[in-house]
Amino acid sequence: MRALDGKVAFITGAARGQGRAEAVRLAADGASIIAVDICAQIASVPYPLATPDDLALTVKLVEDTGARIVAQRADVRDQNALKSALQTGVDEFGRLDIVIANAGIAPMQSAEDAWRDVIDVNLTGVHHTVEVAIPTLKEQGDGGSIVLTSSVVGLVGMGSDDPGAIGYVAAKHGIVGLMRLYANLLAPHSIRVNSVHPAGVDTPMINNEATRQWLGSIAEKSPQDMGNALPVQVLQPEDIANAVAWLVSDEARYITGVALPVDAGSVNKR
Repeated sequence: MRALDGKVAFITGAARGQGRAEAVRLAADGASIIAVDICAQIASVPYPLATPDDLALTVKLVEDTGARIVAQRADVRDQNALKSALQTGVDEFGRLDIVIANAGIAPMQSAEDAWRDVIDVNLTGVHHTVEVAIPTLKEQGDGGSIVLTSSVVGLVGMGSDDPGAIGYVAAKHGIVGLMRLYANLLAPHSIRVNSVHPAGVDTPMINNEATRQWLGSIAEKSPQDMGNALPVQVLQPEDIANAVAWLVSDEARYITGVALPVDAGSVNKR
């Protein structure tokens, strides 16, 4: 028997990157997947966001493991749309066990609407994701596991004075507060809540010209060392997925309220 046989996982930002890796890993462990992604561009984001074709590839990769998947397009900023997308999956699979609030953007050097957009997606979107899932998890009465995707910059004050970067750091710190409060609020229902804090991961959010330029500008303006302690420049999405798969499994059944760095020692180095 696989670790997640019979479980159902709701994953936002699932069209590519960490969300896709998490969908595929949890599917390989036996879970059915409810995958959500905006699959559209947000004006302040200077790199391409996921497309319907990306989400379709996630569907294929999950199905290749032998698992079932329901994929929906929805914006995490729209709580009603997110609720509807989740309900479609619950109607199909009959239950919900795991929630991965992964959707996020990184408009680091953007001005204008960047602060608002990154707070709306990376923090309010996480809040929406948990809120739409809570009623089903409580009603089922047999617990559950929620993982919120933060970042190493949710634990340390690294970044720049660009509006998007400030918003990103603020949102990722805010996720820790959400995680800790939800962990206490939901503990009486045996629902565990944790956050993961990756260092740089080789995904389209990081591996693009706009983000590379921003990282270069930091190196020019400031002596900040944004490297890892271990001799690895970037992590792979599967590294984060492996940590998430453990957190949502019964092997971590008494772990809740924990901010877990998956960062090659980056936070410890600060």
